[in-house]
Amino acid sequence: MQFQMTRREVGGLMIGAPLASASGAASAAPASVTLDDAMRGGMEANGIPGVVAFATDRNRVLYQGAFGLADIETRRSMSGDAMFRIASMTKAITSIAAMQLVEQKRFTLDDPVEKHLPQFANLKVFEFFDAATGAYRVRPAQKSVTVRHLLTHTSGLGYNFTSPIVRDFKPRAGEDYAVGPLLFEPGERWHYGTSTDQLGRLVETASGQSLDSYFREHIFTPLKMADTHYNIPADKHARLAALHRRRPDGTMIKEPTQIPTTLNTIIGGGGLTSSAADYVRFVRMILNDGALDGARMVSAETIAAMSRNQIGAVGVPALKTAMPERSADFSFIADGSDKWGLGFLIAAAGTPGGPSAGSLSWGGINNTYFWIDRTRGIAGVILMQFLPFADQKALALYDTFKRGIYRLADST
Repeated sequence: MQFQMTRREVGGLMIGAPLASASGAASAAPASVTLDDAMRGGMEANGIPGVVAFATDRNRVLYQGAFGLADIETRRSMSGDAMFRIASMTKAITSIAAMQLVEQKRFTLDDPVEKHLPQFANLKVFEFFDAATGAYRVRPAQKSVTVRHLLTHTSGLGYNFTSPIVRDFKPRAGEDYAVGPLLFEPGERWHYGTSTDQLGRLVETASGQSLDSYFREHIFTPLKMADTHYNIPADKHARLAALHRRRPDGTMIKEPTQIPTTLNTIIGGGGLTSSAADYVRFVRMILNDGALDGARMVSAETIAAMSRNQIGAVGVPALKTAMPERSADFSFIADGSDKWGLGFLIAAAGTPGGPSAGSLSWGGINNTYFWIDRTRGIAGVILMQFLPFADQKALALYDTFKRGIYRLADST
C-alpha cells in the first residue's frame, strides 16, 4: 500500500519533527522512522485500508503520519489532510460547549433537564422487558435526569447497538415516548447512549443557536478548526475518506452506501467530519487547561472538573454489543474500573509505556480514537474509517501508535 506524509504545515499545525517522505526516504529522526515503520506495518498486517495519526504535546505537534488508502476501490492514497467521519468524537466537543454555558450560568450541572427541555418531564423506566416476546412494563422514574447525568452517560438512555432492550423495544399502540423509556433510574449505572444527543439539544435551547452555528462561532473558529463540519463543503468532498467494513472473514470492502455529505438532522452525539490536524488542536486545548494560542474555551477549573471522576462508585462497564455489524464488545474499557468525567472516559490505571492513569479518551464508531494524557502532557488522534467499532485490529494499531508516541517523546 502507498503512504504519504508531509513536512509542510497542515491545518495550521507545524510538525515538531521531520517525517518520512512519500517515497519512504529516511528524512526523520530514528524514533520517528521506527514509528513510521510500525504504523505502516501494523496497518498492512491488520488489513486496515488507511490511517492518519497525529500526536502533540502542549506546545507542538510531535508526530503526524498518513498511510495506506483513503478508498480501496479507487486506490486513492491517504493524505495527511484527509477528512473523516468522527462520529462520537463529536461528544467531547458538545461537552465543551455545554461547559461553556455552565460557566455562563445558563444552566447548572445539577439542573433537572426538564427545566430546559420539557420532554424530560414524567419519564418512564423499564421495570420489565421480555426479550423473546417484546412484552414490557414501565413505571414512573423516581428521579429527574440532570445535566450531569447527560454528560456522564448515567441518564438511563442507551443506543440500539449497546442495549438489546433499546434495539428491540416497540411501543404499544397509543404510547409515545419523546425520551426513553430509561433503562434504569438516573445516576444508578453507566450506559453508553443518546445522552449527548440530548445535551446538544440543551446547548441549542440555552444558547439560542443551532449546534452548527454555535460550534463554528464558539469553538471551531477560535481554535482554527477550519476542516470540522456537520455539512461538508463541496470543495472538500475529494478529501473525504471512504467508509469501509470488515467482513466476518477479515477482508475489507467499501460500504455500498456512503454517509451523505449533507445531514438532515444535526445532533450533539455525532455527525461531525474532521481532520486529524483539526482534532489534535482540540485535544491540545484540553492539555493546555482550556486555552490554545490565546483562545480560551473554558477555564482551567472546568477542565479539571471534566477530567475528574463524576460518577462516584459507579464503574464504566465493558459493554457487550447488541449489533455486531456496528460494533464489537467495548474491550478497550477496564470493565468496572474505569470512570467517566464530564465528557470523557477516565483510565483507572496507566499503561506501561503508554498513557498515564487518569488519561482521558474516547472514539467514534468508524474506528476513530483519541487520548489526552494531562499528566505527561501528551495527546493523540488516530483516524481510520471502517466498521464495526472497537475492531480488535484497529485497537491493536491504536496501541502501537500510543506506545510509539511515548517512546518518541522519551527520546527527545
